[in-house]
Amino acid sequence: MKVEIDRDGCIGCGVCADICPDVFKLAEDGLSEVVSSPDGHEDAVEDAADSCPVEVIHTT
Repeated sequence: MKVEIDRDGCIGCGVCADICPDVFKLAEDGLSEVVSSPDGHEDAVEDAADSCPVEVIHTT
């Protein structure tokens, strides 16, 4: 699995980092970023993508 965040649309709510802190975190600019491979965390990454209020987390 590959995961990306469209940071231009991110509102920095932090739900992705709350759901899957091993893969997502809030950067210093207040927006979410991917910090590690989603390997082993696929279900949590999908939950984070489904929970994103602005739908900016994309998986392939």
